[in-house]
Amino acid sequence: MDSNYRKIYTGSFIVAQLIVDKLDALGITAIVKDETESARLAGFGSSVPGYQDIYVNADELANALPVVESVKSELEA
Repeated sequence: MDSNYRKIYTGSFIVAQLIVDKLDALGITAIVKDETESARLAGFGSSVPGYQDIYVNADELANALPVVESVKSELEA
């Protein structure tokens, strides 16, 4: 992973998709890494199926973090 990218979220596929959609609406390009799928394709199992990591460019970090917090707050309400 490029060192200019920072992980902003690790969690379920559904929440990750909500975050990516909201980031996209703001013009922020997110990279989603799914270790489960990578492990499956390589023939290995995964301890936490369905979890994804979201990364954004370090330049967009300040704008992306409030989106993550907003989505998590909405889901807890």
